[in-house]
Amino acid sequence: MFRQSKTIITKLKNLSFQGACRWRGSSAVERALQYTLGQKIHGFTVTEVTAVPDFFLTAVKLTHDATGAQYLHAARDDSNNLFSVQFRTTPMDSTGVPHILEHTVLCGSQRFPCRDPFFKMLNRSLSTFMNAFTASDYTMYPFSTQNARDFQNLLSVYLDAVFFPCLRELDFWQEGWRLEHEKLNEASSRLVFKGVVFNEMKGAFSNNEQLYAQHLQNKLLPDHTYSVVSGGEPLAIPDLTWEQLKHFHATHYHPSNARFFTYGDLPLEQHLQQIEEEALSKFQRTEPNTAVPPQSHWIEPRTDHVTCRPDALAPDPMKQNTLCMSFLLGDITDTFETFTLSLLSSLMVSGPNSPFYKALIEPKIGSDFSSSVGFDGSTRQASFTIGLQGMAEADTETVKHIISRTFDDIIESGFEEEEIEALLHKIEIQMKHQSTSFGLTLASFIASCWNHDGDPVELLKISEKVSRFRQCLKENPRYLQQKVQQYFQKNSHRLTLSMSPDERFLEKQAEAEELKLQQKIQSLSVDDRNDVYEKGLQLLAAQNATQDASCLPALKVTDIEPIIPNTPIQMGTAGGVPVQYCEQPTNGMVYFRALCSLNSLPEDLKIYVPLFCSVITKLGCGKLDYRQQAQQIELKTGGMSVSPQIIPDIQNLDLYEQGIILSSSCLERNLPDMFHLWSEIFNSPRFDDEERLRVLVMMSAQELSNGISYSGHMYAMTRAARSLTPTADLQETFAGMEQVKFMKRIAELSDMTAVMRKLPRIKRHLFNPENMRCALNATPQKISDAAQQFEGFMGNIAGNRKERKAKALVPESEVSARRKLISEPHFKPCQMKTFFQLPFNVNFISECVRTVPFTHSDYASLCILGKMMTAKFLHGEIREKGGAYGGGARMGGGGLFSFYSYRDPNSTQTLSAFRAGVDWARAGNFTQQDIDEAKLSVFSAVDAPVAPSDKGLGLFINGITHEMKQNHRERLFAVSEQNLIDVAGRYLGLGQQTCGVTILGPENESISKDPSWVVK
Repeated sequence: MFRQSKTIITKLKNLSFQGACRWRGSSAVERALQYTLGQKIHGFTVTEVTAVPDFFLTAVKLTHDATGAQYLHAARDDSNNLFSVQFRTTPMDSTGVPHILEHTVLCGSQRFPCRDPFFKMLNRSLSTFMNAFTASDYTMYPFSTQNARDFQNLLSVYLDAVFFPCLRELDFWQEGWRLEHEKLNEASSRLVFKGVVFNEMKGAFSNNEQLYAQHLQNKLLPDHTYSVVSGGEPLAIPDLTWEQLKHFHATHYHPSNARFFTYGDLPLEQHLQQIEEEALSKFQRTEPNTAVPPQSHWIEPRTDHVTCRPDALAPDPMKQNTLCMSFLLGDITDTFETFTLSLLSSLMVSGPNSPFYKALIEPKIGSDFSSSVGFDGSTRQASFTIGLQGMAEADTETVKHIISRTFDDIIESGFEEEEIEALLHKIEIQMKHQSTSFGLTLASFIASCWNHDGDPVELLKISEKVSRFRQCLKENPRYLQQKVQQYFQKNSHRLTLSMSPDERFLEKQAEAEELKLQQKIQSLSVDDRNDVYEKGLQLLAAQNATQDASCLPALKVTDIEPIIPNTPIQMGTAGGVPVQYCEQPTNGMVYFRALCSLNSLPEDLKIYVPLFCSVITKLGCGKLDYRQQAQQIELKTGGMSVSPQIIPDIQNLDLYEQGIILSSSCLERNLPDMFHLWSEIFNSPRFDDEERLRVLVMMSAQELSNGISYSGHMYAMTRAARSLTPTADLQETFAGMEQVKFMKRIAELSDMTAVMRKLPRIKRHLFNPENMRCALNATPQKISDAAQQFEGFMGNIAGNRKERKAKALVPESEVSARRKLISEPHFKPCQMKTFFQLPFNVNFISECVRTVPFTHSDYASLCILGKMMTAKFLHGEIREKGGAYGGGARMGGGGLFSFYSYRDPNSTQTLSAFRAGVDWARAGNFTQQDIDEAKLSVFSAVDAPVAPSDKGLGLFINGITHEMKQNHRERLFAVSEQNLIDVAGRYLGLGQQTCGVTILGPENESISKDPSWVVK
């Protein structure tokens, strides 16, 4: 996977306390504190032991004596243990060698020589996470699991993969690039480029935001590794040879260039022993030349320009330009300076009170900030970028002037104290909120700094940095203004990069690819051509061969716990509204949800619901204008959001619940303030500021348009399902291509009056206590106080002012959850095939089939079938042979079985693969081992850790009781070979199913000429 990192604050959002532990009495934490400096453990020497109370952990640093490999262990009372190893990978060309290597090392190793052990282990473990990442200057291989034996199994596979990979030529061709005949069995057929990474990067650069961000980094840091595309420039990828790939591995994937990280409550000694015995003992120290030198500082600012594809769904077709100024900052290993600049960035650009929001967004010069805006600490020297997307080319000079003037204004006026406090409060919230993937986020948070030999432990001392930051402000009231002056006003290392659409962009890309292809073909000798043909058949034979995965370790189905623990829930009422109370170790936080039915909402207003949800907490309320409201939300809460919620019935596919869900959190001390803000939003939201609404509409429309190339498979699945169930039909209205196109139409309106009139009408139907149910998660000590505060909130809501006493807490079974299910009597499931022609060079494809609801006896079999078909058939057909980045099948909670592919160079060929997968399953071409592996894969998701903030949500939202979950679990265990054959035929066989099909992708003549397709 290729990814570009972002800001330290963005990373900090998820870097939060996880687990029901206290600082005192934490066994894993205390155990780690017993290590001493200089202590020798299995070939490692302890170099530092540090308590990090901010995150309830003990950090232990070690160095491997023989190789110099660095090691950090974060001991914490969290059962979701994580391992990662990262290498500093610094390519000097854009062939994508680190990215292709990341893929290829996971295709087989010395101890595990079967093809694709990585994907096979997804189905042989109970991992909570498995993946690999290629960043600009490092490659990381992380996994996490809650099972100790599983941890050892995965560690063996990962260590062997990265240090002793097979790096077979066939795997390089499959994952990287190859020349291959369009018709494999016809040597006279046309030669084409294929390869998973080749198509992944073509898809990645179909996204204009990612294209811009890549150019921005390449041009701001042009002297070394950041000037190239580590993920691979599609037209440069075919210049990479197999020999170069192997050489890059030999020089970069050595323990002397490695950083190991482990996290959780498992014993450190065991990790060290396994890593030493299985990997490091076989190496000696080297001196890898991978360090990234500082970028030389420019004496003059620079300007550059790039082009991109036009966006057919842009809010304003005449405004598709992007312009940003990017500034090179200091070295990220200076952790306090980095922390300060990250905070400064947030103060300058985050939220409606920030100076750049006021100066650039509110005048409506562009649709939104560029996605590159803000602080970026992912490279050795950090950067800050400010600018707009969705602007007219004629406004270029205006935007440059505004940016310069705004920096001057900040230097003169600084920031309000309340704005700084709101930001520091956000950091406090982020540190207290408990996530389920703390280890993974921790690994990502420290990766860049540690990669350049910064101190990862120092990075984690957030409270110390906050205290020092406060002290700096106290000693020098102009501290932040001076930073702005130093890094922005007087910084000559500044790049101004503009981007504009070119109508022939994709055409030029296709021409360049064809030219590259012809150059490659013309360089082939007769023997080379024969070799291409023979190796194409050889690769296909290898892909078709039955794989012996017996060398891989695996858990057994018997390793899965047969009974799931119950989450204690108490039910009550407040002001006549049902309330679910869940006592959890929330670390001083309170979490509130309310679900409001929209059953009474007139049909013509439904398509406006997502817009209503996105703006209702951002327009102001009561005496607060939208700026004051935003300030109070940041000062008193962890955020307040409203989103549409469509909930399929768990027993009947034609019944569903429609509503909106209100979500917020706060520190216990701020509970009255949070409920007061909700009261004001309920009682007196403001709908009178047309200019503010227009800004929010433009931002929302731009975000939706940008999201399609990232999540095209999700849009394809949503659209394919729309004709199958009433739930799916409404989901397409709320969150599918229909909503994207609707928001584009709204953004194009010159007069928002008609839209503004609809918002209060929606509010009257939705914010009605008669149609609400609520949930509160808090600590046992605070649950009664939370209940009392909630009672006051209900008393304050307009239309609910009658005095009602809170009902005493009663067992769950005695209180109705007030679920309001409805049906659509005129809805009839039907076949539908839809093609959205979009300016992409890859496809996103889905076929959906109507099956059964959650409580049906066949539901469990369909869940297992989806996992098994993905791992044992579709992965090989769609990714390995077809070259798509991903694809598979899955069973959804709404009774829909969905096939999908992602960044796929094929269209109808993939639809044929879906059908072939059904035939494969119906024929019973699988083993008991295949079934057991699919069960492990399903249970790894079913048993994934749940954060204290989210405990009980399944019951609250979907009405799924503990007994229902246990029954589903028992049905999963009981699924047999015959069950899978039966459901494949009964629901997925041709003539048996009602299905929908959708493709999002480039022009396709065969589809356009087929009258069975609806072309959009």
